[in-house]
Parts: sequence; C-alpha cells; structure tokens
Amino acid sequence: MNLAAYYAEWKTLIASGMDMAWWQEFFVKFYQAFIEADRWKQYLDGVGTTLVATALALVLGVVLGVLVAMIRTAHDQQRPGVRNPFLGLFNFIAKVYVTVIRGTPMMVQLLIWSSVVFLSSRSYTMIGILGLGINSGAYVAEIIRGGLMAVDGGQMEAGRSLGLNYMDTMRFIVIPQAIKAILPALGNEFIILLKDTSLITVIGGKELLYAAQGIMGRTYEAMFPLIGVACVYLVMVMIFTWLLGKLERRLRQSDRR
Repeated sequence: MNLAAYYAEWKTLIASGMDMAWWQEFFVKFYQAFIEADRWKQYLDGVGTTLVATALALVLGVVLGVLVAMIRTAHDQQRPGVRNPFLGLFNFIAKVYVTVIRGTPMMVQLLIWSSVVFLSSRSYTMIGILGLGINSGAYVAEIIRGGLMAVDGGQMEAGRSLGLNYMDTMRFIVIPQAIKAILPALGNEFIILLKDTSLITVIGGKELLYAAQGIMGRTYEAMFPLIGVACVYLVMVMIFTWLLGKLERRLRQSDRR
C-alpha cells in the first residue's frame, strides 16, 4: 500500500471519530499540508517570490541608502565656513526621510503604501517590494554613513591633496576601506529584509507565508504550514549567514596579504 492509500484510509478513520495513534494523525496532517494535491509546489513558488522580492527590495534599499549616505556624508564633511545651500536642502530631506522611516513601524508603512498611496493598484507584491525597499534604504543609509565616517579623515585629505575631486576620492580611497567595515551590518540587513518579506502577506502580496495561509484555509490545520514556513525561512537564513561568513573570511585573508 502506497502513501496515498494510507492517507486516504487513516483520514477516513480520523473523520469517523476513531482513536488513532499520534503518529498516524501526524502523518495525515503532514500529508495534507505538504503532499496532497502537490501542495509542496505552492511553498516552492512562495520561496521563489520571497527571494525575488528580497533581491529587488535590497537593490532599491542599497541605491537609496548609498544616495542618502553620500549626501549626508558630503554635508558633514564640508570645510569650516563653507556651506552649500543646495547640499543643505538635500541633507535636510535625507534626515527627514531617515527619521520618519526608522521611527515608524514597517507594518504601518506597508499599509500606507497599499491603502493610501496606491489605493487603486492591485499589484500588492510590487507595492510590498517598494515599501520594503524604501524602509531598508533608511537603515542602509545609516550603515553606510557610519562606515564612511569611520574612515580616518586624513584619507580624504590625502586624496584631495593628490588632485582628486570629492567623488573620485570617495570612489577610489574611502569607499573601498569602508566596505569591509560595513559588510557584516549590510549582511544582517539583508537577512532582516528576507524575513520581513512575510509582512507583504498583510497587504495581499503573494509570497511564502501567503502560500501557507492558502493551504491553512483548505486544510483547517495551522501547525504544519506555519512550522513548515518557519523551517524554510530558517534554512534560507542559515544559508545566507554561511555565505556571508565565507565572504567575510575572504576579506580578512586579503587584508593579511
């Protein structure tokens, strides 16, 4: 007798109210959550959407973060007595952006994007990616700004004394040194962003948790879909943590050479 036959028989016995061994009930619920009707494919599709959403949100967050960090760093590193009014305006906007985004819950931000700004749109997953990217950008900006400011100020002066302009000095001298310092924090932000994609489900986005909720609605059983989703997230985080650790070790090895 194959697994499907065991499942059909034991499911009928459970429905009739007959007492079954715990492992038989475990098997029936597991089969319902992952195997029946090829439901594992729904989880797999959810993983794919989650990874794509994380990558797109990360790209948006890094672009925004680099832009904001460069503006704020350039403003803070102006020479005494020299103030660019346009840079001051952009710095004010950047500070407001960072303060508002970091000071409000991501859930509220996603609801504002979906229920206020893009009320007529039905592209909930893309709205969620946009919200996640804008939220991540504020944290990435502070991470990058901290790394840039941590580089000794003499490096900037040395670059300018060699005839390099501000952007070239940042590109060739300051940023390469800052990357090694900010990489662990950026890696942690990526992992947080990966887990936060589950919030897209709240506004109707279709990702891993959305797939689990759909299966929960058909099986009336929450434990196995939710535990399964938690395990998938855990495995993905462990994989990315391992990859990040390997990258950090390679950077440390390059410093010794």
